[in-house]
Amino acid sequence: MESADITFRTRKWVRPEDLNANGTLFGGSLLKWIDEEAAIYAILQLGNGRAVTKYISEINFVSSAVQGDLIEMGLTATRFGRTSLTMRAEVRNMITRQSILTIEEIVFVNLDPHGKPAPTGTPRSPMTGTGSRPIT
Repeated sequence: MESADITFRTRKWVRPEDLNANGTLFGGSLLKWIDEEAAIYAILQLGNGRAVTKYISEINFVSSAVQGDLIEMGLTATRFGRTSLTMRAEVRNMITRQSILTIEEIVFVNLDPHGKPAPTGTPRSPMTGTGSRPIT
């Protein structure tokens, strides 16, 4: 995934409470951050605060981070289904410039007030929260 392809990104600073016993970034902390950022992205895209995580595909860890490193998490919408949004995630270490992990599919489902899957409607722009844009 090229930087220009990432449609939503955020950065985190790796702190002592984020480390595992090996002194590197704990995978569970990173996955929590990814799920939170994916939820924010899904809520903005779907225009509904009731979007929930349905599925996360294989997670491919290829490197790590240590205390003080800055990481960037990028998300790209890859598909809008009738009731769902699928995205791809990539995390990079901004200090070492290495990829930390990729997740090919994260699926969020749009829910109605009763907790049942609901049609997604028109995709929203991540910058303005309005309008629609094509997914390529």
